[in-house]
Amino acid sequence: MTRHLISTGSPFERSFGYSRAVVDGDFVFVSGTTGYDYATMTLPEDPAAQARNVFKTIGAVLEEAGSSLARVVRAQYFVTDRSYCEPVLAVCGEVFGEIRPAAGIYVVAGLLKPEMKLEIEVTARIG
Repeated sequence: MTRHLISTGSPFERSFGYSRAVVDGDFVFVSGTTGYDYATMTLPEDPAAQARNVFKTIGAVLEEAGSSLARVVRAQYFVTDRSYCEPVLAVCGEVFGEIRPAAGIYVVAGLLKPEMKLEIEVTARIG
């Protein structure tokens, strides 16, 4: 399988020089994804709502790549405040409860924009 780039149409991808995901071999590597609704370029205030948007975006990208959320083997969660861990992890539990990828959550000083409360990146198998 050749290397294949996937875009969600976010203006950040082209201007910042990255792909939403890269398919390489039997894996798809999804870039850090924030809680924007990319159709409207809006970002909810609530961290759980942001997490749900993230998984909506990631799920669509994985489907386009020939994978799915059920095929995720690794997930990394980045939050900008400790108080966001519990609501974000509750959404992660809804999505990955039976899948249980290798995962870690990290509290970081900040993301690109202050309204971004979390970022999630995943690696999944194809097929």
